[in-house]
Amino acid sequence: MPVQITWHGFFTAVGTLVGIWLAVRWAVRAGYTEDDTFSVAMWGVIGAIIGARLFHVVDQWDFYSKDPIQIIKINEGGLAIYGTIVGGPVAGALYAWRKGLNVARLADVAAPPLILGMAIGRIGDIINGEHHGAHVQGFPLAVVYTNPNTLGEIGVPVHLAVGYELVLDLLIFAALVWLVRGVIRSRSSGRFRFNWGPRYPRDGMLFWTYLGLYSLCRFFIQFYRVDTPFALGLSQAQLLSVLSAMVAVWALVFQYQRYRRYGPEHGPAMRVAAPATTPEATAPSAVSEAAADESDDAGAKVADRAPLSG
Repeated sequence: MPVQITWHGFFTAVGTLVGIWLAVRWAVRAGYTEDDTFSVAMWGVIGAIIGARLFHVVDQWDFYSKDPIQIIKINEGGLAIYGTIVGGPVAGALYAWRKGLNVARLADVAAPPLILGMAIGRIGDIINGEHHGAHVQGFPLAVVYTNPNTLGEIGVPVHLAVGYELVLDLLIFAALVWLVRGVIRSRSSGRFRFNWGPRYPRDGMLFWTYLGLYSLCRFFIQFYRVDTPFALGLSQAQLLSVLSAMVAVWALVFQYQRYRRYGPEHGPAMRVAAPATTPEATAPSAVSEAAADESDDAGAKVADRAPLSG
């Protein structure tokens, strides 16, 4: 039996790979190793898939309750983006915490690649006609699906809601990259290079900014989609958007208050300190001791605050 590759699956895979590639580049600049980053990313992807499926099943429980075997047929489609947003970071954070990594900074590192991966995945939704848009007449940006194999409504002008989301995702991605000075221009070569230099005073604030901005955009975009009401006349995505936005705003206010009280803080990438150098190794001369101290100071700077270039 031939393997069927859908546009949704293809662009989801592309978005995942691009996101991991970017995350590794920025994570190294933020003080992590490539091995740690790949391991966190692997668990994050697993958590994202499980979360996306579970959220979809809960949202469409009337269908799956009649035929539970359909729950495991993930190859036939059915993923909820909020399940990705919840499941991926939670799984990655648990693994990072077990490994003694700075979870807040890792969440910041993951935010820009995550929103870009989501935007790329939406390309497949647009091609397939998934996530039906609301009917509209006389709107210049309306689309009409004509392919008989489309998942969209054939011959009916609709809002391209997932297209609106794609554009907003890209704008959020650009804002997040700016907030961490994620790309800088080298003074010597004139080339653009990856960088990690947060404008926020504390680790974790970038991730909450990402969550808050996406939740706000998704809440309003949902009005242009045809979706099943979940509660209070709102869809599951809208209710989760409200909850996520509230949590994000609270977290940002909390972090800002801590900044006002304790000052800026960008902790080391690892919670577990490296073993101290033995006195015998640094005793030969005063010159070598001074050099070691300078090296330790430089290393501490890299750990406490990611390098601003290179």
